[in-house]
Amino acid sequence: MEIGALNRSWSIDGAYRVWRNLVNPVVATVVALLLIGGANAQAAVRIIALGDSLIAGFGLPLDEAFPERLQTWLKAHGIDAQIVNAGVSGDTTAGGLARLDWTLAQPADAVLVEFGANDELRGLDPKTTYDNLDQILTRIEAHKLRVLLLGMKGLSNWGADYAHEFESIFPRLAEKHHVMLYPFFLDGVALDPTLNQADGLHPNAAGVDVIVNRLGSYVLRLLNRSSRGTG
Repeated sequence: MEIGALNRSWSIDGAYRVWRNLVNPVVATVVALLLIGGANAQAAVRIIALGDSLIAGFGLPLDEAFPERLQTWLKAHGIDAQIVNAGVSGDTTAGGLARLDWTLAQPADAVLVEFGANDELRGLDPKTTYDNLDQILTRIEAHKLRVLLLGMKGLSNWGADYAHEFESIFPRLAEKHHVMLYPFFLDGVALDPTLNQADGLHPNAAGVDVIVNRLGSYVLRLLNRSSRGTG
């Protein structure tokens, strides 16, 4: 149990004892139940969305970025969730690894990991990308958090061999760490000019909604897992 939860329980219990001693026991019981109900109503699943500009919402208002839209989608599907926007535009897997400990210092129930696009655009060695993501997943495992790995497709810019090796990173890591994999974060959106901003790389608001609608069921499955690496 978290410290905050312990403090909340102590406060509710203390309030109940005061009311029990001062007023009619029936009234005290009703008030205690209301306090408990209020505390539970505030409880929410906390998910860290860790990644680059695709998570951060480059070129979009914050309320149209992926974390906010996913939070709204989950609420519509009966899940009270808080999605933490831990996306940094321009981040590579190395950047994500460098700031990971700070990111994981906050409480969370699950982590969505989305990296690799900037590594690929820069033509970085896929082995380096693999190693960085491997370390990211290992550190998240140490916190016993549920993980959904968000994959990327290989670009043809650097040749077929590079694209194949890059794409293989994500299923290999998902198998090694026994985490869920969503094969391609931009599925249904990539290369569609109606769903992307003028740069052709970043989804517009409509594109974000397509991503959320496709990926949402994976997040629901993730939250239904009893613990990391099960279910």
